[in-house]
Amino acid sequence: MANSRQQQLSTKAQRRAAQRSEEMRKQQAAARRRTRLLVAGGVILVIVVVVGVLVAVGLNSSSSKSPSSTAASTDVISSVTGVPQSTFDKIGAGDIKARPSTISSTPLTQNGKPRVLYAGAEYCPYCAAERWAMVAALSRFGTFKDLGQTQSSGTDVYPNTATLSFHGASYTSKYLAFTGLELQDTNGKTLDTPSPADGKLISKYDAQQYTGAQSGGIPFVLMGGKFVISGASYDPAVLKGLSHQQIAQQLSDPSSDVAKAVLGTANVITSDLCQLTKNQPAKVCSSPGVVAAK
Repeated sequence: MANSRQQQLSTKAQRRAAQRSEEMRKQQAAARRRTRLLVAGGVILVIVVVVGVLVAVGLNSSSSKSPSSTAASTDVISSVTGVPQSTFDKIGAGDIKARPSTISSTPLTQNGKPRVLYAGAEYCPYCAAERWAMVAALSRFGTFKDLGQTQSSGTDVYPNTATLSFHGASYTSKYLAFTGLELQDTNGKTLDTPSPADGKLISKYDAQQYTGAQSGGIPFVLMGGKFVISGASYDPAVLKGLSHQQIAQQLSDPSSDVAKAVLGTANVITSDLCQLTKNQPAKVCSSPGVVAAK
């Protein structure tokens, strides 16, 4: 009787695990479908956005932030963009789970500089995780302005993950150009629309299209036409239950799980960006953390 009871419990546990796995698979598939629909409808949406902008200007009611985000706090921005190089050096590749894939493509540039194209969505928990590393890495080459602060959907996996937002933000660098697109807000409302050219790039190098793809269509990052990220580079669970301030604070502690995941990913991204910038700035590209991340 005892053995029979244990077998029944084991069977039920296996069924529950299988159900959870199937639910996650469906959620990721739904995210990919949403991304493809947004990209495929890029031209139409551009027209809609232009009309919307004209109306907004006429009513003098435009806003640089989405309804589900606010301006990022000074303390949070200072912590994530000003991580000491010594902290990066202690972490190296850290706890990154998936490195960018290398592709053969026409160089992606803007004004003579290698260009980084990011496409994500504020509701997306995988994007929520990746943005911390993206901001930390890109801040070693330039300066962000008007970053937003938001959290991922409360009804998706890794619910309410604290994160930043590229919607309404700008980036200045002598080494790189950056385009950050947030396709939808936390509530699924359309935000940024890819240009026809960017829409083609996203479709061409989506996770379904190239060898070595990770699961998930977003976040999508194309770096200089040479490296691609699709999906989170580290486990978003490391950010579970943490506020924006707590995540930012832990970045200064190289022994924390958050720093190992976020800054390890940032070092790997930095090492790829250094290949695009011909190892400039030298102080960053030759640092022990970046060298170790290669």
